[in-house]
Amino acid sequence: MSSSTGGTQRRIPVASIDLNANGKTLSMAPNRLGHLVPTDAGVGIDAIRGLLAEQGYVWLKSMLPRRDVIDFRGWVFSYLADTGLLQPGSDPALGLAAAAGTFDRQLADRRLMALVRSTAYEGFCAQPLMARLMDAFVGGLSYLHKRKIMRFTQPGTTVATPAHYDLVYLRGGTSRIVTAWIPIGDVPVDMGGLVYLEGSHAIGLDMEARFARENAGLSPQERISAYNRNMSEGGWVSKDLPDMAERFDTRWLIADFEAGDVVLHSPYMIHASTTNQSAEGRIRLSTDIRYQNVDDEIDARWGKHWSLDDML
Repeated sequence: MSSSTGGTQRRIPVASIDLNANGKTLSMAPNRLGHLVPTDAGVGIDAIRGLLAEQGYVWLKSMLPRRDVIDFRGWVFSYLADTGLLQPGSDPALGLAAAAGTFDRQLADRRLMALVRSTAYEGFCAQPLMARLMDAFVGGLSYLHKRKIMRFTQPGTTVATPAHYDLVYLRGGTSRIVTAWIPIGDVPVDMGGLVYLEGSHAIGLDMEARFARENAGLSPQERISAYNRNMSEGGWVSKDLPDMAERFDTRWLIADFEAGDVVLHSPYMIHASTTNQSAEGRIRLSTDIRYQNVDDEIDARWGKHWSLDDML
């Protein structure tokens, strides 16, 4: 894969990939799969802004120190170890899933809600490298939303994030938002990292304009809710990834992500995840966080810590 700075990135032949999400197989239509284009993290803020406007995403290679990301992965899994999530005696940084039947999901959920409130997690998300990048990107002081999400996905489960664009969940504030998705550890294609619908930042913008026109009669509360009565019918969120690629005559873009990479994407860029099919039994771990200029209107619902039952 050619990068925007002239380097190369290993391409995986799409015909050899068997990606699944919500009971659908993306490889049934190989012409509907492509590859994300990587960008050198040192390319400069003007180039990053230009690429985000053009592509809807910027995949920044080795933006963060790899060792720091791996160490943080180990710290997270160490805190989750007593839930039965990991293979006993294994290195937590590897994130090797334990055999079925040993995992306490309720305990793990409580642990996860504690982790996203911790100073260590806040420090990882607000580290100076990210803060400087986002200050430059928003052209002022950046605001990191308090509601920050960290997810782990075990291999062999059916968990996959439906296709959506982020503004669906952030209509209570400015639309001038940028999301940073950070893989916490290596996330090759078979582990089911994010996939992006090529060119869909324009599609999302059109969807949002149509939503505003067709739902003007909704109450203010319903308009900003991702779960209002017209959401699924309007196609703003979908579990059928192959159908979306066909409907919009485009491709899902995939990548082998590495520890240290950061992907920025537009609030209108449609994205999803696929299931974790790691042959090595590795757990996928990632975080997604959102930034805006501190002077712009902030969605008050995102001023609280993430909770699994917050309905956002």
